[in-house]
Amino acid sequence: MKSQSYLKGAFIISAGGFISKLLGAVYRIPLIAFLGGEGMGIYQMVYPLYCILLTVSASGIPTGIARIISSRQCAFAERPAFKLYGAIGLVGSLLMFALSAPLAAAQGEPSVALCCKLLAPSVAFVAVISVVRGYFQGRGNMLPTAATEVAEQAIKVAFGVVLCYIFRGDAYRGAAAAVFAVTISEALSACYAAVLYARSQRSAVPLYYRPADHYKTILKYTVPLTFTAIAMPLSQLVESIVVVALLRRSFDNATALWGVFSGCAMTLINLPVSLTYGLAAAGVPKISPLAQSGDMAGAKQQVRNSLLITLAISLPCAVALYIFSPLAARLIFGSLTEGERELLISLVRIMCINSVTLSLVQTSSACLTSLGRPLYGTVTQWVTSALRVALSCVLVAFTNLSVVGAAISSNICYLVAVLLNIWYIVRVKGVKNEDNFSGIGNRRRRFNAVR
Repeated sequence: MKSQSYLKGAFIISAGGFISKLLGAVYRIPLIAFLGGEGMGIYQMVYPLYCILLTVSASGIPTGIARIISSRQCAFAERPAFKLYGAIGLVGSLLMFALSAPLAAAQGEPSVALCCKLLAPSVAFVAVISVVRGYFQGRGNMLPTAATEVAEQAIKVAFGVVLCYIFRGDAYRGAAAAVFAVTISEALSACYAAVLYARSQRSAVPLYYRPADHYKTILKYTVPLTFTAIAMPLSQLVESIVVVALLRRSFDNATALWGVFSGCAMTLINLPVSLTYGLAAAGVPKISPLAQSGDMAGAKQQVRNSLLITLAISLPCAVALYIFSPLAARLIFGSLTEGERELLISLVRIMCINSVTLSLVQTSSACLTSLGRPLYGTVTQWVTSALRVALSCVLVAFTNLSVVGAAISSNICYLVAVLLNIWYIVRVKGVKNEDNFSGIGNRRRRFNAVR
């Protein structure tokens, strides 16, 4: 298996992420046409709970496993990770199925229950995909991550368009069909990821070797990353309940307003963020060995390069979003009403700065993990997520800003997150040599040599 240089790896994974997000954005054209604003609102109300469970079962895995493998701490760390997170993913699927009715009741949308049940199996499938991605990223090969991301989105678009067309005109069944397409895509992508991993093992693992179950090291890196990642979807879940309830006090179309904000505006904002995802992922196997060996000056130089490249990519994208938001609204979300499109343009122009701050948060969080300080990123995400929910509630409840208040809140939240992460990076002085804990350092080095 060949590893790529930092820039080549970053380009591959960024290209895959961008193609995936672009397909997702284009997918919104038929989705909005078939579901309408109300259907999109229902579709988006399912995702906060899904993202929370997905975060617990999968989100910390790629970066955490990549960090462990690239720093050569544990031989074959992905094997116990498959067992651990496969079980966690299965529990997440069952939990989402069980919570479908309570969530629907809390959000005041009965149709959300069916959507949750249809989406539940995806949690387990994504856990498997994430371990495979972390394994390849740790060995410096970003191509499988890009390939599986594009495969996921392409399958979802293909099945989603067909199913939504069948149930066009019925917002409730159409939304359920759209989320079922996600489950199909994750199931097929998990099969594809398993095949890629199986092929890579033909010459990588001696038949007689039985690796130790390094659960302690795996959890040491993936758990903080999980708590880091869970803050955002948890805040979105609270927002989808509280903010929508506050909007209903003054607006009859509260669900549609939330759909325009979370399903349309955030789709456009996240496009540039996907371009810089590769910089975060590709930086882990480059920074981690430097930090682990004690070369903190070299590691921080690589961190600075990653942040500067992220800024250079995301800043022009933010400007383009501001200028071309009316064109994007017409081309991608042309089926929205005139009033909804005007709101969408306003939201995108207000939040275009998030393309920069979210990209920097993404890269800086990965850098903190590479430097051996994943808990710092966890603190940042929880503090800023709490700030986001509080500000959104205040601005929606006590001003006439409507859902625009949530957009302003997100701007403030991500700016604070960037500043906190950069401050933490500056403060990092060194990293402990974790390769010697448990008295098995020498054995690991022998098996890493095999690898």
